[in-house]
Amino acid sequence: MTMQAHSNSTPDTKVPLQILLFVDQRPASREQIRQIRDYLKDRSAECPFELEVIDVGEQPYLAEHYRLVATPTLIKLHPEPRQTLTGSDLIVQLKSWWPRWQRSVEEFIANTPQPSENPVSQIGHSTEVIKLSDEIFRLNRENEDLKAQLHFKDQIISMLAHDLRNPLTAASIAIETLEIAHKQADGQPSRLTPQMTANLLKHGRTQIRTIDRMITDILQAARGTSAELHIHPEKLDLGVLCQDVMSDLSDRVQAKQQRLKTDIPSDLPIVYADAERVRQVIVNILDNAIKYTPDHGTIQVSILHRTTQKVQVSICDNGPGVPLENRDRIFEDHYRLQRDAAQEGYGIGLSLCQRIVRAHYGQIWVDSGLDQGSCFHFTLPVFRS
Repeated sequence: MTMQAHSNSTPDTKVPLQILLFVDQRPASREQIRQIRDYLKDRSAECPFELEVIDVGEQPYLAEHYRLVATPTLIKLHPEPRQTLTGSDLIVQLKSWWPRWQRSVEEFIANTPQPSENPVSQIGHSTEVIKLSDEIFRLNRENEDLKAQLHFKDQIISMLAHDLRNPLTAASIAIETLEIAHKQADGQPSRLTPQMTANLLKHGRTQIRTIDRMITDILQAARGTSAELHIHPEKLDLGVLCQDVMSDLSDRVQAKQQRLKTDIPSDLPIVYADAERVRQVIVNILDNAIKYTPDHGTIQVSILHRTTQKVQVSICDNGPGVPLENRDRIFEDHYRLQRDAAQEGYGIGLSLCQRIVRAHYGQIWVDSGLDQGSCFHFTLPVFRS
C-alpha cells in the first residue's frame, strides 16, 4: 500500500523523500498507525514524499532485511542517511524529525539536478530477490530432507533383509521340527513330548511376534513424525502385560545367561492404555536392555505406583550406558549412537516409544551414565472409573 504526496512536482518527477512504515495487525498498534498516517497526510503540502506501508505478517522477509526489532517502525530510506524511528512515542519522534527531513529534501533537490533512482520503486526488486533467496533456501532444505529420506530407506531395505533372517530362520526351524515329528509319527506316538511341542510352538510364536514388531516399526517410521498415532485405550493390567513380554523374550535372556530381576507389586492399579502399543514400548526397551547387557549381566524390571494418577515402569540394565550429551537425542527419529552403527536395528524404536507414551499423556526418559548402565522409565495414566 503506497501513499504519494507530490508538491510542486510534475508527474514525471521522482519523489525524493521515501518512507517505509512497517505495521502489524495488533489492536494496540492501530491507533498509533492512524496517527502516523494522519500526520503525514497533513504534511503532504509541505514536502513531496512517498510512503510505503508494509505488513510484517505478510512480508516477514522485509522485516528481517531491515532488521526490525518492533512495530510500528518508520524508516526514512531517502535522502541518505537512512534513519529508523520506533518505540511507543513514535508520533512524537516523527514530529521532531519532520523539519529536518524536510530540510534534507530541499538540500537534496538543490544539489542534485537529476534525482537518483527512486529507492521505493526498487523495493519491489529487492523484495523479489529476498523472496527468491528464501525460496532457494527452502528448496535446498527440502532437497536435503529428500536425500536423507532416500538414504534412510536404503538403510532400511538392507538392514531389514539382514535382521529378518534370524527370526525367520528360527520360526522356520520350529515349524519344520513340528512338521517332521508329525510325519514320523504316522500313527505312532510322537517323539516329541507335550512339553517339547509346547516349547517349539512358543518359540515360533515369539519369533513371529518379533517379525511383526519389526515390520510395525518400519511402517510407523515410514509415516513420519507428523503422522497421527492412533491409540485405543482400555483397562489394562500392566503387571500381567510385563510378565507376558518377559516370557516371550526369555529365550534371548537365557541365551546370554542374563539374570532378569523383577519388582512388580501384586496390588498395582489398573491403567488406561492401548495394550498393543504399550507392549511395543516394553518390548523395544527390554529388547535393547538384553542387546546391550553383557553375558551374565543383570536386567531389572520394576513397576511403581508413582502417584494417584500415574504408574511408572522402569527397565534397567548394566550395559555401556548412554553418554550425557546423547540422552535427549536418543528419542529423535532415526538417531543412533555412533557405537551402534554396526548393530542391528533402525534407530526408530525409542522414537516410536516416545510417541506412544506421549499419546497416552505420559512421560519417557532415561537415567544413565557412560559405562554405568541405563534405566529407561515411562509413565501411564491410572484408570479412573
